[in-house]
Amino acid sequence: MTDILLWVAAPYVTLVLLIAGTIWRYRHDRFGLTTRSSQLYESRLLRIGSPIFHFGLLFVVGGHVLGLLVPKSLTELVGVDEERYHLVSLGLGTVAGVAAIGGLGVLLLRRWRTPAVRAATTRNDTVMYVLLGVALVAGLTTTVFTNGVGGGYDYRTTVAPWFRGVFALHPDPALMAGAPLTYRIHVLAGMVLFAFWPFSRLVHAFSAPVRYLFRPYIVYRSRTARLPARRRMSRQWQRM
Repeated sequence: MTDILLWVAAPYVTLVLLIAGTIWRYRHDRFGLTTRSSQLYESRLLRIGSPIFHFGLLFVVGGHVLGLLVPKSLTELVGVDEERYHLVSLGLGTVAGVAAIGGLGVLLLRRWRTPAVRAATTRNDTVMYVLLGVALVAGLTTTVFTNGVGGGYDYRTTVAPWFRGVFALHPDPALMAGAPLTYRIHVLAGMVLFAFWPFSRLVHAFSAPVRYLFRPYIVYRSRTARLPARRRMSRQWQRM
């Protein structure tokens, strides 16, 4: 019964909260889908921590997409065997995880050291930082200790099929029940984080101006260059 609650019911509760919560937030707080930027209070540490955190998190998400959504048979079909995949996953995953956690640490240090930023921190922000930190630390622990020091674990035979089964509406709880404890903790932390996502400042990820990448160029022309010479303002003294 516990396995069914954790690995069958909980994922769908998470998806419902994520999707319905995001729709509700957009309808009732459309102009609140922001990070509530505190750059005016402090910018030096922000310029350091924010890029490191976001680029690290971007690679973390990319690694999860590749590992969970791309079947093992497909990577082997293109010539990437398990040993090579394991080495690349271990190396890049460690670097991305360290970068994301390091960037988050700088942002938390900035929030603690700057009184104005600390005063603008809500309880919701505190819960969000705790959940995000737990998920990242659990993921890095899984990568370094379970896949590195522990000799490795082929999660693409258990965790990945279970994850794809959730979206195919037939998740197999036995796959997750047999996974190492670090993987189960990481997955549970991730589900709690995504369930809380729409109700925190993390929802700003869904309002990123991606359309700017595809909009046409804006051409700027000098207005004074098109005005006739007689209409231009003279800088000399003139008789009134």
